[in-house]
Amino acid sequence: MPATPTWPPKSTPRLFVDALLDVGGTVTLDGPQAHYLARVMRLGPGDAVILCDDRTGEWASQVANLGKREVALAIAGQLRPREQVPDFTLCAALLKKDRFDLVLEKACELGVRRIQPVLTRRCVADKLNLERARAILVEAAEQCARTALPELAPPMKLEALLKGWDPARVLFFADENGGENAAQQFASFPGPAALLTGPEGGFDEAERTAVRALAQTRAISLGPRILRGETAAIAATALWMGTSGDWQTAT
Repeated sequence: MPATPTWPPKSTPRLFVDALLDVGGTVTLDGPQAHYLARVMRLGPGDAVILCDDRTGEWASQVANLGKREVALAIAGQLRPREQVPDFTLCAALLKKDRFDLVLEKACELGVRRIQPVLTRRCVADKLNLERARAILVEAAEQCARTALPELAPPMKLEALLKGWDPARVLFFADENGGENAAQQFASFPGPAALLTGPEGGFDEAERTAVRALAQTRAISLGPRILRGETAAIAATALWMGTSGDWQTAT
């Protein structure tokens, strides 16, 4: 006897919406989202769409009506509640646009709760388009099936970051001059945690001294090779998730 097909199918498109979702409700999409569903995915009445609102979780819906500029979706039921992500903040120094785009995308996929862009003296970039950055995070969350969007903070100078540091949160400092074994440090201080990675030119000596002077700092080594800023941020985040994050949770 053939198995009953899973509904909604795994190929169902996923979208984050601003509306608060609830069973029996209706969501009307316009603009790029409506274009994506109607013209790119070529959905029709009755087809499934998975919706997330970053508050209640993930919901199954069906196309109720297709207009020239709008798509109406009827909420059928909840699939998953909003996930609990590990209390991990990535404090990444700003990089050139394409490289920082990669950091944003992969940090979202890896399960980071909060992203704090940091301005250091050797940063090549000094500005971040927050609207564009949030769009990158939303797209990444839709792709990797997250139900909780990462919080994105405005860029902050390193001095201000250190001055206002939460005494309950350990700060792992990816120091290119060396430090303790990263995996061992991550396992010893599971959270709340944060990771600080540097810009293309690295930290200068005054910055390095200031970071190491913070009582919550744990300087770590990311191996024998010099890593690019984006590689350090992504690799260290993945290592933390594997030792102290949610990668050990059975699915």
